[in-house]
Amino acid sequence: MEKLSGKKVLITGGSSGIGKATAKMLTSKGAVVCITGRDKHKLDNVASELNAIPIHLDVSKYNQIAVKTLDAFHSMGGLDVLINNAGIGELSRLEDIKLNQFENIFATNVFGLTMLTQEVVKFFKTQQRGTIINIGSSASLKGFPSGSVYCASKFALRGLTECWRHELRRDNIRVILV
Repeated sequence: MEKLSGKKVLITGGSSGIGKATAKMLTSKGAVVCITGRDKHKLDNVASELNAIPIHLDVSKYNQIAVKTLDAFHSMGGLDVLINNAGIGELSRLEDIKLNQFENIFATNVFGLTMLTQEVVKFFKTQQRGTIINIGSSASLKGFPSGSVYCASKFALRGLTECWRHELRRDNIRVILV
């Protein structure tokens, strides 16, 4: 297992759930961790609890992504790993789906995630190394009733991961879907 001590890790959606648990494990192993979240109060409390660096960011607010990524990079003194964990879901039967549901879910789960990854990859290409871990779901493998919007976003993430893996390999950047 690769040593985690001193690794600089950016985790989106790090103030709850899988992101928070991952941040807790990584900080306990000596990694320097930056977590993002939409709720500033909750984010600051969790960051303090975990000894992580808070970056207030909603990845669906595309105009904030570049500056917040730079903030994370400077706050940690570098960047080794990006964990794309931020995600939202919504369930609707086919006859009830509204266009705004696709727009809202994809804004976080696909578009914002991609824009953030673009910013991080700039650093990774310069240093000729890095790891991108996209947090997926079994919903990227098999649909279920009322899961059209959420599953579509996770199928998209699986496709993005495959494309990025092939595209970034030559720059020594690993891309993984969990």
